[in-house]
Amino acid sequence: MWQETDNKLYQKFSFGSFKEAVAFMNQVANIAEELTHHPEIRNSYSTVELWLTSHDAGNKITDKDRTFAERVDAIGAAPPKEQKPPVVVKQIKLYTDGGSRGNPGPSASAYVIMDMNDVVIKKSGIYQGITTNNQAEYQAVKIGLEEARKAGALDIAIYMDSLLVVNQMKGIFKVKNRDLWPIHEAIKDLIKGFHKVTFTHVPRELNKLADAEVNEILDAELKSV
Repeated sequence: MWQETDNKLYQKFSFGSFKEAVAFMNQVANIAEELTHHPEIRNSYSTVELWLTSHDAGNKITDKDRTFAERVDAIGAAPPKEQKPPVVVKQIKLYTDGGSRGNPGPSASAYVIMDMNDVVIKKSGIYQGITTNNQAEYQAVKIGLEEARKAGALDIAIYMDSLLVVNQMKGIFKVKNRDLWPIHEAIKDLIKGFHKVTFTHVPRELNKLADAEVNEILDAELKSV
C-alpha cells in the first residue's frame, strides 16, 4: 500500500528473486517513459522501493504521482510469467457541462461518458456551491476525466459547449483569470495519464444530456434549501 511521507508516495515491493525484481523495474521504467514522469527507485536484491513526487510542482504529490502509482499497482508484485497482456486502448466520448445560477451563484458540474457508439456508460455530477460558470465548466472536465481514469479509459474525446474552456485547454487562449489557474493545471496533469485527450466545442443542443444533469443537480439542491 502506498504511503504519503515527506511529500512523496512510497511503497516497497518484494519478489522471489533478483531477476523478478529487475523485470519489475523494467516495467516501471516503461511507465515512466510513457507518462514522462520518473520516480526514485532503490533496489536491494529481491526488493524494490519507489518514491513518487512532482518536482515541477514544488516537490509535492500531484495527480501525476497518483496516476503513476495506479499504473504500478496494475503490475503488482507478480512474476513476469503471470503478467497480463497489454491493455487495449479504450476509447470513450466525454460530454461535460457546468452551470452557475447567478455567475457567481449556486453551481453544479456534470459529465456523461459514452462509448464510441454513443451508448451512455455513466452520467453523474456534483453540486459545487457558490462559484462562477467558468469554474463549474472546468470542474466538470476534471471530475469527468477522473471517472474515465477509474473506468480504465485511455483515449478520451471531450465535448463541451464552453468555447472558452476548450480554447484554453488547447492553448489557443491564455488563462488570464487567476482563479482558474489551479483547476487548469490539475486537468493538464490528469491528461498526462491518458494516451490521448482531445477537446471539441459543440453547441448547447448537442450537449443536452450533460446540461440536463447540471440542472437536475441544481434543482434538487435549491429545493432542499
